[in-house]
Amino acid sequence: MKIVDILSEDLVVPQMKARSKSSAIDELVHKIASVHSNVDAEQARRVLLDRERLGSTGVGQGLAIPHGKLPSLDRVIACFSRSVSGIQFDALDGNQVHLFFTLLAPKSAAGLHLKALARASRLFKSQAFRGELLEAKSRDEIYQLIKLQDEQLTLLAATHG
Repeated sequence: MKIVDILSEDLVVPQMKARSKSSAIDELVHKIASVHSNVDAEQARRVLLDRERLGSTGVGQGLAIPHGKLPSLDRVIACFSRSVSGIQFDALDGNQVHLFFTLLAPKSAAGLHLKALARASRLFKSQAFRGELLEAKSRDEIYQLIKLQDEQLTLLAATHG
């Protein structure tokens, strides 16, 4: 699974308005629902907040990967959002989160959900890449950086079989 298959440029938010964890989740789900009419924002919000109660999806190093499953979906969708100033998100390392990669998957597709999570984790593993995302000046530049990193992951996987 490639990130570009689940993330469209219109779901890249170069600067979030949110200042708290709950407002960040609100902003993320409203952005997704504005692009995907089959996503119920309130249901998605509830799913993501329920997941956060199990343990923060703030994985550390300035990254959070909020995720959940919705019955209304027929495919995995993603949204990338950035907060240059950072948001306190109860991350595992205690630091603020600047980069959010939100995943929503069909309720019946646990395998796809896990593949998307694994791909996102690999994509954002590089500190240099995360730094480039923070420095990017526009939505297009952010999307192009993600696309390039995604292509490099695919090439790396192909050469290491």
